[in-house]
Amino acid sequence: MRKILNFGSLNIDHVYQVDHFVQPGETLAAKHLDLLPGGKGLNQSVALARAGAQVYQAGKIGPDGGRLVELLEKDSIHTDYIDRTGTATGMAMIQVNPSGQNCILISHGANGELTDAFIDSVFSHFGQDDILLLQNETNAVSHIIDKAFEQKMKIALNPSPIDNAVLQAPLNKVDYFILNEIEGGCLTGEKEPEKITGALLKKYPRAKIVLTLGKGGALYQDHQKAVKHSVYKVPVVDTTGAGDTFTGFFLACVTGGCPVEESLRLASVASSIAVSRKGAAVAIPTIEEVQHTRLALQR
Repeated sequence: MRKILNFGSLNIDHVYQVDHFVQPGETLAAKHLDLLPGGKGLNQSVALARAGAQVYQAGKIGPDGGRLVELLEKDSIHTDYIDRTGTATGMAMIQVNPSGQNCILISHGANGELTDAFIDSVFSHFGQDDILLLQNETNAVSHIIDKAFEQKMKIALNPSPIDNAVLQAPLNKVDYFILNEIEGGCLTGEKEPEKITGALLKKYPRAKIVLTLGKGGALYQDHQKAVKHSVYKVPVVDTTGAGDTFTGFFLACVTGGCPVEESLRLASVASSIAVSRKGAAVAIPTIEEVQHTRLALQR
């Protein structure tokens, strides 16, 4: 089985259930507070593992992050490449409204303290049969891409949150872009889904593009084919981990040998299950749940 190295963020999420998102100058009492594991890196590793992939998490935490490591290990995720010497573990403050929509404020903490020496030491254990997944919730994104490319690894990028660090990264080395319409628009200047994927392929001809479209489903495109998959309608409780669930399941499936059509289908089912539950990592289903739900949806 190919190894997937996820070089990404590890956060403690403070999730506030609110009647509405806080407005400028407003003080609002939350209806409930949950402290949950999160960070795009952690969430996507959990999704990868629950989809059946062999996952290695790399990143950095502070002295308050031990329970994040314990959670990863419960899903059989390798944690040898997590540096535990950070000043404080990354944190996200998440507001969730009654319709399940969210807004998120992030404090990078240890996620922003990665050193080139640490990154280089991690990549010395991986090679050309392996896959890198990364996001943009850590520092040193460009160096991580460069090292993976040097090691002849396949590179999958979820460029979220979009900022100048991503725009200046060596994106010509990326094999898979897994992104939403906002991120695709920032990278291309386009707004229509097909124009976004077309512009990305023109700029990065080596890449395969997976564009998530919210209620519009998802669109895959490379130079040989374009595949679209619609969304499944479910009661929405919390959308926080939906994109991470989709990313992990799609990458695990497609790199594990599934056709693109099947990978999109399973990733879509998995994310629909995730949004029907509270939380991010804790809401991610297993592949067995996804297969069972998929069969039920086909009846």
